[in-house]
Amino acid sequence: MSDPIKHECGIALVRLLKPLSYYKEKYGSSFYGINKMYLLMEKQHNRGQDGAGFASIKLDMNAGSRYISRVRSVEKQPIADIFEKINRRINDQSANQNFQSDLELKEAIPYVGELMLGHVRYGTFGKNNIESVHPFLRQNNWMHRNLIVAGNFNMTNVKELFHNLVELGQHPKEMADTITVMEKIGHFLDDAVAKLYKQIKKEGFNKQQASPLIASRLDLAKILGKAAKNWDGGYAMAGLLGHGDAFVLRDPVGIRPAYYYHDDEVVVIASERPAIQTVFNVPFESIKEITPGKALIIKNSGELKLNQILERKEQKSCSFERIYFSRGSDKEIYQERQNLGKLIFPKILNSINKDLGNTVFSYIPNTAETSFLGLIKEVESHLTRHKKEQILELKGNINSEKLQKILDVRPRIEKVAIKDVKLRTFITQDSSRDDLVSHVYDISYGSVKNTDYLVIIDDSIVRGTTLKKSILRILDRLNPKKIIVVSSAPQIRYPDCYGIDMAKLEDFIAFRAAVELHKSQGNHQILSKIYQRCLNADNNNYRNFVQDLYNPFTEEEISQKIGELLTPPEIQTPVEIVFQSIEQLHEACPKNLGDWYFTGNYPTKGGTRVVNQAFINYYEGKNQRAY
Repeated sequence: MSDPIKHECGIALVRLLKPLSYYKEKYGSSFYGINKMYLLMEKQHNRGQDGAGFASIKLDMNAGSRYISRVRSVEKQPIADIFEKINRRINDQSANQNFQSDLELKEAIPYVGELMLGHVRYGTFGKNNIESVHPFLRQNNWMHRNLIVAGNFNMTNVKELFHNLVELGQHPKEMADTITVMEKIGHFLDDAVAKLYKQIKKEGFNKQQASPLIASRLDLAKILGKAAKNWDGGYAMAGLLGHGDAFVLRDPVGIRPAYYYHDDEVVVIASERPAIQTVFNVPFESIKEITPGKALIIKNSGELKLNQILERKEQKSCSFERIYFSRGSDKEIYQERQNLGKLIFPKILNSINKDLGNTVFSYIPNTAETSFLGLIKEVESHLTRHKKEQILELKGNINSEKLQKILDVRPRIEKVAIKDVKLRTFITQDSSRDDLVSHVYDISYGSVKNTDYLVIIDDSIVRGTTLKKSILRILDRLNPKKIIVVSSAPQIRYPDCYGIDMAKLEDFIAFRAAVELHKSQGNHQILSKIYQRCLNADNNNYRNFVQDLYNPFTEEEISQKIGELLTPPEIQTPVEIVFQSIEQLHEACPKNLGDWYFTGNYPTKGGTRVVNQAFINYYEGKNQRAY
């Protein structure tokens, strides 16, 4: 994606099912679990670079021994930073010691335990300080009431959840979705523990005997069902309880991803399947997806359960995961991204007037490479069919020279732009800064002729700022016949409210294009009409009124206006922007049909409420989020 977008978060959870001595004997280290957690988090660092956190729980510790550890960081390389801290403590405490038992090892060395939770964060909301970094910890002297929470999520109804807590008699320290979610789980956890304690005492057990009985009888599925009843958002929520239970709960629509693997040695959960595949060297088929509305629950005994917590709804998993956010090493995602490139080829063929002989293909940025490969494969297939037709038309009237001329035609591929990663735009004044930004990319001079169409594929176009200020200006220096920028994603028209940092309508070039089209037709009053509809929206029967802004225009009309808005006035080369269609997106990614940022069809009521509020904010000139 040429426009930088902060997005998503990542979770990693490991539960060791054998004693630590088992891993030392088999794998040569008692720190097997910590090593695996480091790799799982690094293999998901693409999901969050604003901060990282790690928490662990030691099982079967004596009273008076610390059994919960946590470390967090907001340094430039937060994952490396937290594991350097962990490693330093391990080395300091284990130097010249020969531990006689697992218990002795765990008592001496922090962070080493059987249950570990990691998180990598992109700050889509709130300040980027250490207090905003997961995992969050809710402490209590009762082991069962200690709660550690981390997640990849965003709730659309934080105010409602906050007021629910106040009605329960709580006093949350801030109105943030992470705090409200943790306190909601914590409230029902406290209630369940208190009821169990009362029941167990009636059975004649004393207070000390009650503790292990509470641990074995605690119904985590029931607690999660009560806590998550009114959640509206996309989430993969992970949690640890002090006595050793663990869970990951996925939203009923399956917006945010979560995968798991287990054998007789370990249970592991992560936001991305290839992370598990690579770190544990297991086949694709062995890794399962946590289905929407279910929680994978690991009891402190090691027993594994998959419980339906919330009623499953029509699955609308985030398609942006497939287009851009997830790492492309996943078997399915790799193929889907190639399909995105393949399926957009007919549109490109029309844009170049079917003149493949005078067309150069390339891609920007590097994350678009897989879609580019799919595009080139389709170009090659098209040329093969065309060559076959040419040969058959000659009907034997062919010689070696003619045949060679036909066979020599192939896609022209060039690396026309290379990003200078070391260049920093340190000047803030607009006039000077724009000139610096335009040099972020270097070009390969001589790679394109003035008779060539230049086709550049990108993952998606959000704001178009980098295109206008940098890419198009630098590509113009190659003096092609025409520049065709291809987005492997459809037009982004609506904000996301489920964890991606795309919150304001006015940021989207598609939105600005639709507004300009209305104004050019003397129909700017539609903005006030939509504004009034959004203000008067029925809380019980929401509709996305912002869709009315786009309905009068075809996709091609909006694309043409986007091209006009993004073309710098000083460049000489004609520019065309080509977008993937919604139908082609669904064909390429059939299992991930979440497309609300393209269509405005939000899978939850909260999403529809957010988009209408986003328009109200835009119309009133408020530069703020709608959630």
